[in-house]
Amino acid sequence: MDEQGLNDAAIMLMSLGEEEAAEVFKHLSPKEVQKLGETIARMRAVSKDKVDEVLNRFTNDAAAQSLLVSDTSNYVRSVLKRALGDDKAALLIDRILQGGDVSGIESLKWMDPLSVAELLRNEHPQIVAAILVHLEADQVAAILGQLTERQRGEIMLRVATLEGIQPTALKDLNEVLFKALAGGDKVRKSSLGGVQAAADIINLMGSGMDAAVLESIRGHDIDLAQKIMDKMFIFDDVAKLDDRSIQTVLREVASETLVVALKGAQPEVREKFLGNMSSRAAAAMREDLESRGPMRLSEVEAQQREILKTVRRLADEGQIALSGGGDDAFV
Repeated sequence: MDEQGLNDAAIMLMSLGEEEAAEVFKHLSPKEVQKLGETIARMRAVSKDKVDEVLNRFTNDAAAQSLLVSDTSNYVRSVLKRALGDDKAALLIDRILQGGDVSGIESLKWMDPLSVAELLRNEHPQIVAAILVHLEADQVAAILGQLTERQRGEIMLRVATLEGIQPTALKDLNEVLFKALAGGDKVRKSSLGGVQAAADIINLMGSGMDAAVLESIRGHDIDLAQKIMDKMFIFDDVAKLDDRSIQTVLREVASETLVVALKGAQPEVREKFLGNMSSRAAAAMREDLESRGPMRLSEVEAQQREILKTVRRLADEGQIALSGGGDDAFV
């Protein structure tokens, strides 16, 4: 959701009142709750015209949609079982419905990175890797930042070589998280982990941790380290995007985020963005960049990672195509 969408959603929730807004929050993901909560906390006076505009747009959008099936998960199960039989349908159902609650792992999505790191600090790297691949890449990167350099290397080596999670591994996760896993022995192998997952996580580490982790993996397997690097997309690679993709990214990124990110960017990356703005916007951005004093590297890297997350989201949605560190394109 872009900044405008967050603002509109925040206005809508505040218009509902506390009890109704609380019911809406129950159906959101941890990340959505955090973003909306931060937006509401920052919001000050809102004009009546703006409130009316948001409410009218919501009413029109809601009226234009119809819920054809009340329980879509059960509908998918029933249709596939009728068409394919129980055995074949079961194999597809797991893939189609994957991404819901994964037992105790779901609770980790609501915890801060330090708390998760403390919970997993003394566990075997293989178990930690099997848990972390269920979480979002940016949360994993933050969790790994709380661990030692050696632990990061060992865990990411296993994330990169993880081809799936077997039922026995899920039992280990059950012991780690002290919660029963749904399905037990009937849980089928989930296709999580792998080179791309490792690349996504390492991309978001920053502060020199990314290079150290890659060096650690290289010490175990040179070819694997190269495969991960080929899949990585770092901030400097933004300069390789075509102009239309850059313009799409610009529509999704807040001006403050962009100016901080560009403050520490390579000249070609900076010019790539500025060259795709209107002359007035580019002039204002150049003036802002020149007027800014020295900035902490950690702050610059944090905003660059925010832009990278936007870039990857747009790529996942098919709105732009990425060209990573290697020759292969991935979206």
